[in-house]
Amino acid sequence: MKGNTPLLEMKEISKSFPGVKALDHVSFDLFPGEVHVLVGENGAGKSTLMKVLAGAYPKDEGEIFINGETQSRWSPTAARAQGVAMVYQEFTLLPFRSVAENIFLGREKTLAGLFLDKASMHQEAGKILKSIGVDVDPRVSVLELGVAEQQMVEIAKALAMDARILVLDEPTSALSLREIEQLFSTVAKLKKNGVGIIYISHRMEELKQIGDRVTVMRDGQLIGTREVADITIDEVITMMIGREINELFPRHHCQPGEVALSVKGMKSGKKVKNVNLEVHFGEIVGLSGLVGSGRTETARAIFGLDHMTADDLEILGKKYKHIDPSLAVDIGVGLIPEDRRRDGLFPILSMEKNLVMVCLRKIFPNGVMKPSVEKKTATEYVKKFDIQPPALDRIVHHLSGGNQQKVVIGKWLAAKPRVIIIDEPTRGIDVGAKSEVHSFMDRLANSGHAILMISSEMPEILGMSDRIYVMHEGKVAGEFPRGTDSEEILRCAMGVN
Repeated sequence: MKGNTPLLEMKEISKSFPGVKALDHVSFDLFPGEVHVLVGENGAGKSTLMKVLAGAYPKDEGEIFINGETQSRWSPTAARAQGVAMVYQEFTLLPFRSVAENIFLGREKTLAGLFLDKASMHQEAGKILKSIGVDVDPRVSVLELGVAEQQMVEIAKALAMDARILVLDEPTSALSLREIEQLFSTVAKLKKNGVGIIYISHRMEELKQIGDRVTVMRDGQLIGTREVADITIDEVITMMIGREINELFPRHHCQPGEVALSVKGMKSGKKVKNVNLEVHFGEIVGLSGLVGSGRTETARAIFGLDHMTADDLEILGKKYKHIDPSLAVDIGVGLIPEDRRRDGLFPILSMEKNLVMVCLRKIFPNGVMKPSVEKKTATEYVKKFDIQPPALDRIVHHLSGGNQQKVVIGKWLAAKPRVIIIDEPTRGIDVGAKSEVHSFMDRLANSGHAILMISSEMPEILGMSDRIYVMHEGKVAGEFPRGTDSEEILRCAMGVN
């Protein structure tokens, strides 16, 4: 690999934003048939570097070479022409267009140059999706797809461009184990075809599974590049954060209290068919299952976002026939959603406005808003979650994905809920921030809160849960105690007795 001319060389790249130096003379290269893993904490500069590569951000300093040739005029169009394709951490799909239309967006197939050749687009989109093991009808609207399915469409969209340099930014963050295996199989095929892949991930276990080399960034600077075979995960983590992490899953178990949430015979839409579960004060209950099993829909129904019926619904000692989000917040229930961009944030508002959005009625019960109180509340949660940069007037859209997730978590905890439903609590968060979030969840549970945690990451389910429910095809298929083997949980999730 080292004897070849690199597909890509980025030399001494610098990029600044007002008050922030996002990239400080960073160099990076990529060879044909290589998976080069790029890691670093949120805000380290990974996404900024890749946006420079994609032409989305102009570089302030440095040079870009493709196959040894310098690229003097670099733009999104030039990047695409050179075979650079990017799958961003935040989706860029058009929700009201079909899957096929999204895959061929900007490169639509036509009949006689006048009419869309939808039949051809559907056929080719179907082939691409099938090649990566995705069973999605290319004719359906993206709006009808779940997060995992949308992620796979993003990958198919990049592959449809015949990419020679493929950037995957957190591609497995919303995928099930089965879908991750399918993705890795696709990556292996691309490697054999000489495609160079830049793979950004916070899941350290994926580093050894798929990577050839790893580059570590911190605070906008290059810390080092190493062969994956010659470095341990602990060494990578230390390079990333400049310190050692003693415990990733710091769950200190305590005796659970009374029942805080009880659901019996709940049904909602097509994906929640018969759910029975309960969560006690002082415990974290994991809700596991494959993507599409109805976990997120269960959370939405409990919180009142989707219509539901139940034989019995009891929250904080009181029975309810129906519930809506406003009532849920008032009685002390919080929902940290799966898709932060779509459901959890107001991207064009400041960090301060987002952090106080849910708790306004609680901090201003008489309806009179005081800027000083608003600022004090927001500052508390910025410090508590170490949100970077800690500028309250910073527009949330400009934050990194992990810091956006911290804003979502902080926003809901500012409302002081007693029952907290957390859907993918650490999706898109780096390993240092994961440890912080897990520690905070542990402290919440041990202080008497009831937590229902949905996660697609098996280590998180096993490491943080006091009990585990497993869903299969819209029903709770099993309940397991802490310490249950991951294989037993996976077999239950797949419907295997």
